[in-house]
Amino acid sequence: MPFALGQRWISDTETDLGLGTVVQIEGRMVTVLFPATGDNRMFAREDAPLTRVIYNPGDTIESHEGWQLTVSEIEENNQLIIYHGTRLDTNETAELRETLLNHNVRFNKPQDRLFAGQIDRLDRFGLRYRAQNLRHQLATSDILGLQGPRVGLIPHQTWIAHEVGQRFAPRVLLADEVGLGKTIEAGLILHQQLLTGRAERILIIVPDSLRHQWLVEMMRRFNLRFSIFDEERCVEAYADNDNPFYTEQLVICSMELLRKKKRLEQAVDADWDLLVVDEAHHLEWSEDNPSRAYKIVEALSDVVPGVLLLTATPDQLGHQSHFARLRLLDPDRFYDYETFLAEEQNYRSVAEAAEALLADKALSDDAINSMTELLSEKDINPQIQMIQSSDVDAELREQARDELLQELLDRHGTGRILYRNTRAGVKGFPQRILNTHPQALPEQYRTAARVSAMMSTGTATGVAQLELKVKKALSPEKIYQEFDAGNSEWWKFDPRVDWLIDFLKNNRSQKILIIASQAETALSLEEALRTREGILATVFHEGMSIIERDKAGAYFAQEEAGAQALICSEIGSEGRNFQFASHLVLFDLPLNPDLLEQRIGRLDRIGQQHDVNIHLPYFAETAQEQLMQWYHQGLNAFELTCPSGHVLYKEFAEPLLSALVSGDSDEMTQLMNHTQQRYKELKQAMEQGRDKLLEINSHGGNKSAAIVERLQQKDQDVNLVGSVIRLWDIIGVDQEDHGENTIILKPSENMLFPTYPGLPEDGMTVTFDRDVALSRDDIALITEEHPLVQTGLDLITSSETGSVSVAILKNKALPAGTLFLELIYMADASAPKASQLYRYLPPTPIRVLLDKNGNDLSSKVDYDSFDQQLSAVNRHIGSKLVTASQAQIAPLLPKAEQVAQVALETLVTEARETMIQKISAELTRLESLKAVNPNIREDELDYLKDQMTELNGYMDDCPLQLDAIRLVLVSHA
Repeated sequence: MPFALGQRWISDTETDLGLGTVVQIEGRMVTVLFPATGDNRMFAREDAPLTRVIYNPGDTIESHEGWQLTVSEIEENNQLIIYHGTRLDTNETAELRETLLNHNVRFNKPQDRLFAGQIDRLDRFGLRYRAQNLRHQLATSDILGLQGPRVGLIPHQTWIAHEVGQRFAPRVLLADEVGLGKTIEAGLILHQQLLTGRAERILIIVPDSLRHQWLVEMMRRFNLRFSIFDEERCVEAYADNDNPFYTEQLVICSMELLRKKKRLEQAVDADWDLLVVDEAHHLEWSEDNPSRAYKIVEALSDVVPGVLLLTATPDQLGHQSHFARLRLLDPDRFYDYETFLAEEQNYRSVAEAAEALLADKALSDDAINSMTELLSEKDINPQIQMIQSSDVDAELREQARDELLQELLDRHGTGRILYRNTRAGVKGFPQRILNTHPQALPEQYRTAARVSAMMSTGTATGVAQLELKVKKALSPEKIYQEFDAGNSEWWKFDPRVDWLIDFLKNNRSQKILIIASQAETALSLEEALRTREGILATVFHEGMSIIERDKAGAYFAQEEAGAQALICSEIGSEGRNFQFASHLVLFDLPLNPDLLEQRIGRLDRIGQQHDVNIHLPYFAETAQEQLMQWYHQGLNAFELTCPSGHVLYKEFAEPLLSALVSGDSDEMTQLMNHTQQRYKELKQAMEQGRDKLLEINSHGGNKSAAIVERLQQKDQDVNLVGSVIRLWDIIGVDQEDHGENTIILKPSENMLFPTYPGLPEDGMTVTFDRDVALSRDDIALITEEHPLVQTGLDLITSSETGSVSVAILKNKALPAGTLFLELIYMADASAPKASQLYRYLPPTPIRVLLDKNGNDLSSKVDYDSFDQQLSAVNRHIGSKLVTASQAQIAPLLPKAEQVAQVALETLVTEARETMIQKISAELTRLESLKAVNPNIREDELDYLKDQMTELNGYMDDCPLQLDAIRLVLVSHA
């Protein structure tokens, strides 16, 4: 390179250093001072990553004193440039030597970088353009937020999330039965609300025992990093803010924390966008005496715009409390209990009409009359005639049925505020099979129990005292350990352990989940399996960190060389999905029907491909056998879910515990009969109370299946996989094939950017395969919504990477030297994310392809076919080609902007029309519905009206910005 003292150069690798000056040339080395930062850099003269800065006539330049000059002529003297032109401040003719140029020059506009010779690699230009397109496609998708979470694509869950997640400040009760995925539905809604900007601050209130489960679930499944708040955390937060709840955007806390008046006041003042309350059936209410928990949630729901209440048993505390929870969501709508009961009676006729539409048969006269009356404000004769006519195409008849069904669901019932799916309404569950394995109680346990009874003082009274005594009786190994100095010998003589070892040996090809109440029991069982038979097993208990639990779960899920058994303490029945296994061993029984259902629910989940075999080794003629019989014969809790289990346990707790302590078989038989009778009564009441209309609206029917099909197609998009892999390649992320469709990603020393937020220093394992991700908690599911992909796209598009490129087109049909200029403009209106502008006018790439005469060829020559014909050139050759073509390029730039401006105006016009059409249609629909279904809230209508006005304003101010430029020259060589 021809260097001379005083010349101005810019670093290609450190553009933030500003304009440098050559201060020393010695041998094969050159030293450049960058005055803006005070840095000196020494380079090899032959291949220095430097570009000479020479401005052109027409450019505006700035002196180190701050005045500006419009260049009219360039003079070279002793290898230094002198610029002649007119000063902008005085309009006088002046000259400016290059040594006196302002040091703080940044060549960040694509056209400036092009003329400065800062040429990027050809593949980076393509990556940038594809990144902008990918961001645009994602922003405009109507299923945004549904693909990214690591969850199975279950129709009813997806439907509820799709319906609720797109609302402004949704206020709903999610009341699916156990095992149908309320937490997943809530997570999907939160994910959408955050991704679309509808919510930024979220508070989740859960029972104390579920805080960790929610934390892990939100992080592992939805990539949402919540913070757990307890009293200690609140005290620590005072260092940052007087209100601790302002120190985090996403917070999980227990109801216990908010029972303190000060903490509740702080939570109420914290400007949340969305409130989530789990186990909402515990919110007891009566008009005269609402519970403290109810008052806490009521205080928050009065000030938080969006509210999600979760419960598997909406009527558990009585129908009045169910009404009270709906009252929390919309006090204006649900203001009087008696009125609510009267309205419910009317739902039956609507449900009957809906079921007639679903039957796919000709409608009876009664059904037609009922629908005509229910939809009296609308002429439904065209749909009725279409349904009744055998000459009409089946697809059109189906469409007419769907239209009428949607009208019914919209106008009647609690469908917009309450969602409840039942196992009876949702198919796809496995059969549960109970296998009991009675064992003789060892003499060691009998002796320990006698000694313990003699040493105990007092007689157990009250439910709490009885519970303690029963729990000891249900775990005889714990009593034995109190008198065993070694504290670990019990598993050497316990026949349940012998049975378990034989069972595992006879089922070596099966994955077996084992659950015990205590962590100590789980650890002892692992030791027994390992030392006695060398069986590969791993443990999972509350004393382990999240990472350790993930590793244990991954070891169990691993098909080859993985653990045959996973032994969990009670926490293992919370929040984890092990449905790749189908054998469950209950080493003991919990004294709570809900905990028993949680244990079985680890395998008995929608999507389970096999029958669930439940194995129960128990000691005959002990409290273990009696409790097993009460669960099995009284509640049928092993082979079927038992929604009334909590109510029945509460009702029969004292006689049950008393019978278990006394061991009286007559007492237990009498209790069993009473329990069976009450179980049947409650089950019948639940069946009669099933809201068929509600269930129809909650699972979505054909519409939910269509959404799932679209998501499955996106999962199978190989183009996305290729694009993401190229993204990581160019950024410089190390990628190692880990087998089983997984990749290990690690930061490298040569990354394009100093850091890659979200990518840990020690790396992470990822997959594009949803099934693999669902079976392995330690593997991230990569979709276009994953933060690692979004961050990568942001790194590329917010930097200069790929904004300038030069390429050769080898085509003998065109004259050598023919020039094309390809420009990518961005239409990017600034607006708060919450405005939802991106749904209609997201950042949109506009491609312009000009020939040397300024004709736009972009509509005739698509990007991909053009790109495939191009060959890369190195930076030095590219810089020379730009210099040689500069006279042709300069006049093309204003022509390109004119073309892009026309495209922008068309884009904004179409976006405005779409916005007005969609919002007006939704507004008209809701206004008409409000006349017959008061579930439509006034603030929803106001929001839509304000949104239309606001979006019009943002669209009026949509700037056009040149994002990338590529010079293409034809060559025959």
